[in-house]
Amino acid sequence: MKYSKFKVLKIIIKANIHKVFATDNTDLHRLKIVMKYNIYRFAILICLLTLSISCGSSKKAIPQVKPSTDNVTLTSTSKDVTFKTGAENFESYLPILKDKRVGIVTNQTGILSKEKHLVDFLIEQNINLQKIYAPEHGFRGTADAGELIVDGKDTKTNLPIISLYGNNKKPKPEQLEGIEILIFDLQDVGARFYTYISSLHYVMEACAENNIPLLVLDRPNPNGTIIDGPILEKEHKSFVGMHEIPVLHGMTIGEYAKMINGEKWLKDSLQCNLKVAPCLNYSHDMKYSLPVKPSPNLPNDQSINLYASLCFFEGTNVSLGRGTEKQFQIYGSPFLPESEFDFSFTPKPNFGAKDPVHNGKLCFGEDLTEIRKVHRLELKWLLKAYENTADKILFFNDFFTKLAGTKKLREQIEAGMTEKEIRKTWQEGLEQFKEVRKKYLIYE
Repeated sequence: MKYSKFKVLKIIIKANIHKVFATDNTDLHRLKIVMKYNIYRFAILICLLTLSISCGSSKKAIPQVKPSTDNVTLTSTSKDVTFKTGAENFESYLPILKDKRVGIVTNQTGILSKEKHLVDFLIEQNINLQKIYAPEHGFRGTADAGELIVDGKDTKTNLPIISLYGNNKKPKPEQLEGIEILIFDLQDVGARFYTYISSLHYVMEACAENNIPLLVLDRPNPNGTIIDGPILEKEHKSFVGMHEIPVLHGMTIGEYAKMINGEKWLKDSLQCNLKVAPCLNYSHDMKYSLPVKPSPNLPNDQSINLYASLCFFEGTNVSLGRGTEKQFQIYGSPFLPESEFDFSFTPKPNFGAKDPVHNGKLCFGEDLTEIRKVHRLELKWLLKAYENTADKILFFNDFFTKLAGTKKLREQIEAGMTEKEIRKTWQEGLEQFKEVRKKYLIYE
C-alpha cells in the first residue's frame, strides 16, 4: 500500500504524541526528558523522510555526459554468421551517407565479395560520390612504389581523382571543398612501412582540420596475429614510419585509426570525427587471403606474409625480387657468393618495377616461395646476407634506418649480435605497445 508524504508525516506525529502522553506523568522531571528525546527523534525522522521523498519522487533528469564522437565503432543487427568486410557491412554505414556529398579514399583493393568495386556499388545505391582520392600506386593500383601519381579522372565513372602521394600526401582544403563525409577503404597488410596507414594519418588530419567526418570501412589484417620488431623512434619518423609502433602491429586499419585518434598522434593533438564500419564475424587469427593484390609487388599470400621480414633489404644492396615474378619471396645480390647460395635470378623491368635493383645482373640468393608461413619478424635472411657480403661497408644505405625506425638495428648487425640477442632488445617496447593496443581492439 502506498501513502502520500503528508499521510506518512501524520502517522509519525501521531505515534510520537502517543508515546509522550503514555509516559508516567507523575514524574515531571522524567516527562521533560522523555519529551525532549522524542522531539529530537521526531525532528530527525522528519529530515530523513523529507530527504527520502525528495530523492525518490524527483522528476528532474540527472545530467548525462555526452558520449564522444571521436571514436565510434558502428554496429549491425545482421544475424548472418558469414564473414564480411566493413565495406560489405552495408547496414551499418549506408544510412550515414544518404543525402550527403561523399568523397572516398580507395584503390583497387576497395572491392566487394562479388568482385564489384565499392565506387561502382555506391553509385548504384544513389550515393552522391563527388571525388576519389588515391594513395601510393594510384586508384587502379598499377604504379611502381614511389612513382609520381598525377590527378585525373576515372574513365568508368568520370569522377575526378586526386593523388595523395608525392608532394600532396594530405588533402588540401580546396580538394575537400564540398565534401560532407569522407570514406576510407584500403586494404592494409599490417606493417609499419606499408604506406597506406601513413595516408590514413594525413587523411584523418585533414578531416580534423576541415571538420569533415571520416568513415573507415574496415578490412582484415592478413598478418593480424604478429606484433614484432623494433619500436620506431621519434627522430626517425618518415612516410614509411610515422608512429612509435613496432614493424608489425597486429591491428586492422579500423583499429589503427582508432589508435591514431585516441593517442592524439595527429598534428597539434587533433582528433577527427571517426566512425568505423567493422568486419562481421572476424577475429585476428582468422586466415584471410586477399582477393586482389594490395600493391603491384605483393602478388600473393606468401609475399604478404614475408613482406615485413624481406622489406629491410630495400635499405641494402640486396634485391628482394622486384623485376621478377617472385617479389618479396626471394632475395639475392651480385655481391653474394655463388658457393653459399645455389639459387639465382636476373631482375628485369616488368609490371610494378620499371627499373628494378640490379637490373639485368645475375643475383645469387635464396628462394623462399615454398617455406612455411612465418609468425614473427624474421631477421635470419638479413643477417645471412650481411655475413656473406665481402665488402660490408657497401651493404647498408641510408634508407635502412628509415625502415627500421632506429639506428640501433644496423649497429647491432654490424656489431655481430645474434638474432636472439637483437630480439631481446625489442621486448620492453613490445610489451608497452601491446598495452596501448588493447584499448583500441574491435576484434578478439
